[in-house]
Amino acid sequence: MQEKCGPEPGEASTARSIQGRFMANTALLNNIDHADLKIVTRRGAEFGDSVNQVAVYPTEFSELQRDYPIFFRKDEAGNYFCVVLMGLDKGENLFLAGDRWNANYVPALLQRGPFLIGFQDQNVDGKVRREPVIHVDLDNPRVSKTEGEPLFLAQGGNAPYLQHVSQVLRVIAIGDEMTKPMFEAFDQAGLIEPVSLDLKLDDHTEYKVPDLFTLSEERLAALEGEMLERLHKGGFLRAAYLVLASLSNVNRLINMKNAKRSAAG
Repeated sequence: MQEKCGPEPGEASTARSIQGRFMANTALLNNIDHADLKIVTRRGAEFGDSVNQVAVYPTEFSELQRDYPIFFRKDEAGNYFCVVLMGLDKGENLFLAGDRWNANYVPALLQRGPFLIGFQDQNVDGKVRREPVIHVDLDNPRVSKTEGEPLFLAQGGNAPYLQHVSQVLRVIAIGDEMTKPMFEAFDQAGLIEPVSLDLKLDDHTEYKVPDLFTLSEERLAALEGEMLERLHKGGFLRAAYLVLASLSNVNRLINMKNAKRSAAG
């Protein structure tokens, strides 16, 4: 039996715009209106964690490559973006076990919870600048007034959890800026190639993961001169090697899937 594993509905169309997409009930986060807000930080399907793929960014490749296989996809406009594969069936996240996440690192888009980056005109040293600010989706199921991590200290300063969120949003924002030039560099070097991911679990069960791209290890090894220097100076050479190193995690994913099937009897 052959199964087809694809992205969750809507993933491709939102992956590149997800950082700037605002929900219906978002507000500029501040320590007056939101002094008593708390954030539920446990993992769970009810918080949107049950997905088989999620968009990721070059700024998190170092952490991601230890646990997940990194691939590329194209959005509806034909632009490349990065994803990690976390499951094989629709709505399946093999790293999610109840309210626990069985990996050292959770992808940034899932770490960010109900928060998004916005921009606001602010007067800085007499000059008006577009400065990043944090918005919160007040309808997100992680937002609470009775349980979870506080966002602000009693005296009004940022709590440790909000400092962590700021770091996560920075990873997303900087990574989003890096994505286009990274793929332009990979494309100019002729490194991007489609990959047919056919995963055989046993004699009767196979999964086909369509519409993925990766990098050619052979072409990367053959690069020299100006093209190699350009990748190195842009910081993209290291990113390329991290992507290739991550592919060994495909076997880990197969083992996790087989363990799940065995446990289910």
